[in-house]
Parts: sequence; structure tokens; C-alpha cells
Amino acid sequence: MPSATAAGGVKPPAVGKSRKSVTGTRRTVAALFLLPALVLLGALVVYPIGYSVVRSFYDQSGDGFAGIDNYKALFTDEGIRTALKNNIIWVVFAPTVATALGLIFAVLTERVRWGTAFKLVVFMPMAISMLAAGIIFRLVYDQDPDKGVANAVWVGVHDTFAQSSAFPKAHPGRQSPLEPAGGGAFITKSPVRTGETVSLPLVGVAPDLMPDGAKPAVAPKPEPDKVTGTTWQDFTRGEGVGTLNRIDSSELGYAGMRIEAVKDGRVVASATAADDGTFTLPASADGAQLRLPNSNFKEPYNGLDWLGPSLVTPSIIGAYIWMWAGFAMVLIAAGLASVPRELLEAARVDGASEWQVFRRVTVPLLAPVLAVVAVTLMINVLKVFDLVFIIAPGSSQDDANVLALELYRKGFSEDQPGIASAISVFLLLLVIPVMWFNVRRLRREVRR
Repeated sequence: MPSATAAGGVKPPAVGKSRKSVTGTRRTVAALFLLPALVLLGALVVYPIGYSVVRSFYDQSGDGFAGIDNYKALFTDEGIRTALKNNIIWVVFAPTVATALGLIFAVLTERVRWGTAFKLVVFMPMAISMLAAGIIFRLVYDQDPDKGVANAVWVGVHDTFAQSSAFPKAHPGRQSPLEPAGGGAFITKSPVRTGETVSLPLVGVAPDLMPDGAKPAVAPKPEPDKVTGTTWQDFTRGEGVGTLNRIDSSELGYAGMRIEAVKDGRVVASATAADDGTFTLPASADGAQLRLPNSNFKEPYNGLDWLGPSLVTPSIIGAYIWMWAGFAMVLIAAGLASVPRELLEAARVDGASEWQVFRRVTVPLLAPVLAVVAVTLMINVLKVFDLVFIIAPGSSQDDANVLALELYRKGFSEDQPGIASAISVFLLLLVIPVMWFNVRRLRREVRR
């Protein structure tokens, strides 16, 4: 029988001879390739963390050992306690609302033809930096309704149901028959009688700011058993032009002004001035004083102080949700695309309503994706800094304070590096459990 060498030309390996370890070579090469990354990781991550931990136990100068005094300050310093409280609000509300909106958008956009365009619009804020978003929302939340979009909308809705007065600056002039009645109202100095006419002149409103429906004032005509009068803007442009407390041809009536007849502190009759300022009261007004209530002079509604102490944190959270709801929507939509349609159809065939399908089938199947989104946003909001620093004005920045902002202020503005290091270590300790939960969940998914 011919040998294997002769037949196939292949020489069998010699027994007892050792081969070179290919695996060992690959490990060496892999270690060499990983070495630069490990060096950078140590220099940029491990060393700063270790130095911060050590520095957190030293005083402001860095020479004296302070023990845990810096960590005690985390719970005794008023600014840090406010920051911690606001961080809790951020962690509870921002990820929850952003994830919920992302889920709603992802489910609804599956059912509309223009869903892709909608997703693009909602996701677009993610392309904007935090700095740019902060500047945008600083303008959105401007107190002036002519500048701030939020207050422009809010004032528009408010004025639809409760219109502001057109005469906020109006007041009696010289030798006026009116005097202050308290609370911003004005009242006649003496009682009025039926069959008489009453003049109620006011000043303080520029002619170009009078209501569009205002017409030239008309002198009142007496009527038996009634009190008649006129309320008007007793002002004519030009020096020495017009007669005080008398109606001139160019002067306009206070259209819509409310007049009340008051006896013994009780309103017995009321009227509203016509476009020319004239009004008529019934006989019950005889012997009463005429009062112009303060509602005639109410200042225009200027909306909410979005960046004031009470609303600044919710307002900034709103800006954050505007940016990150698109991120949540895209991830949830990707998870929704992998949901077996057979399960949804089977539930519908069994008689489940759309709400029941969503609550009992869609949401449980999307639970892993929802957990990823919520955990990612939790980690993100624990480090939020840019939006708070830019949007909150100096007057309310203390009320909007968060741990990352307080870290910056302690480290750079107040020159307290020990406390700043303690805050950074505390933030790391807050993030670690969330990251550990996420890693465990990912490992369970891999094992499945």
C-alpha cells in the first residue's frame, strides 16, 4: 500500500513536535492595538475620577485634609439642597414625559400617511445644540408678549375669555368732578339728580391708543327721570387748544366704559358708555354718586412669568422635552416595527378595543425599549447643565439650580474645588445604579 506522502504529497506532522500558538500571537497583537485606547481611557477617565475622589477629602487650598466635611456640605448648603431637589424633579418628570410623548408619537404616526414627515419634524430638535436650544427658549419664554411666543399664545387665549381694558392709564385731570375712590376706581364728588347731565372727563390715554370703535364725543342731552352723561378723553393736541372739562370737536368718547350708580356703598344701577361716550342711567340713580370701577383701568394682561422663581424649572424641563421627545420616538418606533403584527390582529379578532390592544399588548411588548429610553434619559438629566445655565436668568438661576450647575459654580465662580469634587463624586454615585440596572437588563436580553 503506498504511503500518504507518495499518494497525496502531504507529509504528516511529526509526533511530539510543538506548534506555535496562533492564539497567543493574536492576544499580543490585540493588546498592542488596545494599548493606546487604554492609555487614553486611563488619562481621560480613570485618572480624573480618582483625582476627584481624593480631592473631595481636602479643603479649599488642597493642603489640609477635610475628611467628610465636603460631603456634609452637600446636605447642609442651601444652594446644593435646592439643586438636589430640582434634580429629583428632573429625574421624575423629564424622562417620564419625554418617553410617554415618544410612545404616543410612535404609535400614532404608524397610522398616518405623512408619519415619516412628522417623525422628521419631531426629531429635528435633536440636531440643535443645547446652547442653541437654550437661546431659542430664552426668547420663547420672554415676558413681553410681543417677543415671547409662549406669552403671546397665553395672552391671546386669556384675552379671548377676559378682555383687558383699553384705558389702563386713564385718570381724572385738573378740576375734574371725579376723585379717587380707592382700589383704582374713581367716583363723582357729589351726587347726581335725574333730569341732569353729567360730565366725566378723563385724561391719560393717547389719541392713537384709543379703541378703534371710539367716535367723537357728544354732549349729553337731559332726559326726564333719567341721568345722562358723557365720559370722554378731555385732551386736544396742540398747546392752548381745547377747553378744560368741555367736549371739543376732536375729542373721543370712552367707548365701553362702565359706569355704576352707588348709594350707601351699594350699586343701584349701571350702564356702559356708547362709542361716543354717552350713557344713560335709570331713575334709581337719583341721589347716587357715579363710580368708574377699577375694571375700566385694569392693566393689560402680560401673561405668565415663565422664568420666574415658581415656573423656571418646569419651563426648562419643557425645553428639554422638546429636544428629546424625538429621540424617544425614534427608538420606540424602531421597537414597534419589530412587534409581531399577528399578536395585534389576534387581539383585535378576540374583540379587544384599540385602547386595550395598546395597553395590554403593545406596551408590554415594548417594555424593554421603553426601559432603554427611560434609563438613557435619566442618566442624561442627571448631568443637565447647558439648558439651565442659558435659559434661567440671573434673578431666578438659584431657583432653577441643578447639581451640574452647582458643580460649575462651586468650582469656578466660588473657588471651592473640594465641594465641587464632592458634588462630582456624588453625581457619579447617582449615575452608577442606573447604569448597573441598564447593563443587567441588556445582559438578560442577550441571553434570551
